Amino acid sequence: MSLSIVIPVRQEAEGLADCLQALQSLRQAGVEIIVVDGESHDHSAAIARNWGAKVIVTAPGRSKQMNAGASVACGEIILFLHADTRLPPSAVILSLPTRLEAKKAHWGFFAVTISGRSWMLPVVAQMISWRSRLSKVATGDQALFVRRSLFNALGAFPDLPLMEDVAFSKSLRRHSAPLVISEPVCTSGRRWEKYGIWQTIFLMWRLRYSFWRGVSAEKLAKFYHY
Repeated sequence: MSLSIVIPVRQEAEGLADCLQALQSLRQAGVEIIVVDGESHDHSAAIARNWGAKVIVTAPGRSKQMNAGASVACGEIILFLHADTRLPPSAVILSLPTRLEAKKAHWGFFAVTISGRSWMLPVVAQMISWRSRLSKVATGDQALFVRRSLFNALGAFPDLPLMEDVAFSKSLRRHSAPLVISEPVCTSGRRWEKYGIWQTIFLMWRLRYSFWRGVSAEKLAKFYHY
């Protein structure tokens, strides 16, 4: 099965070259790399083209951008990757089709590590990995991947200003159990360190709890200034 990687970006010029450089061995192996630019005012789109990615431009909004990327993807499996997240070695990614077939799975995500200086970040990452494995709900930082046929059948990511990853994971888990890849992705801890580890933990749990209680994503986004 063929594989496409969709990367939604907005004002990511600073780190996008590093992201795409890390994907070059996959691109050379035939993996399609799609960068979806949400009308950035920096040079994100130009940087992506320079690194050989297919580039499309759409209205900003992560769910809109990921859906736009998926709509032009050629791969039978689509992997959604944040620009500040790094995948495990190429061999792990190239083995995804075989692993999905072996487990008769239709979607999945990765365990996660978080880069940064704080000693708390490995603890936070382990908690996220455990929580997602138990709940079968992934966050966007965990590089969710899904068979294109199932993605289309479920109607793609809901058009939400945040929590689109949680909402879509819940739709996916109602269909089937995920394949959880133990080789982790590594995501940036910049937000955790900028706003404080405990403050960010509290914010994330409050957002998830409020969303579970039925508070709309639009209200949560407005309240928390997303």
